[in-house]
Amino acid sequence: MFDFLLSRNSAGRLVLTMPDGQLFDGVTPVRAFPVTEPEGSIAIMSAEGKEIVWVDKPADLPEDVRGLVQEEVSSRELMPEIHRINSVSTVSTPSTWDVETDRGHTRFILKGEEDIRRLALWTLIITDSHGLRFLLRDMQKLDKASRRILDRFL
Repeated sequence: MFDFLLSRNSAGRLVLTMPDGQLFDGVTPVRAFPVTEPEGSIAIMSAEGKEIVWVDKPADLPEDVRGLVQEEVSSRELMPEIHRINSVSTVSTPSTWDVETDRGHTRFILKGEEDIRRLALWTLIITDSHGLRFLLRDMQKLDKASRRILDRFL
């Protein structure tokens, strides 16, 4: 059971209202484990960066509160997720990667193999030449051609 309210003020910022009537203006929901458990626990942080509320299961939040949390978290998450590797210009680095992400088609330059970092057994973060990070959540879910390309760099 959740005994707090979440709403937007006239400036569009989130406001958290506690059961005792205490208001926190400009709160920010933050995922605890955004890569390994994107639908898992969240903290609602004050404008000063202090945790006010911990939510173990965001799916159990009332629909209107859950919608505000999802909207806010989505607006701040800028890590595209790779779904397919179409091609790579060369098997050595630097190389130009042509990929499909959850945000559409893009190309980026991989400077070196050290820019591919393993987070978990099947999860990678790939950093391009400009410092933009791409998430590859589960290598096992890639199609065969994408896996073959990726295997050359691992």
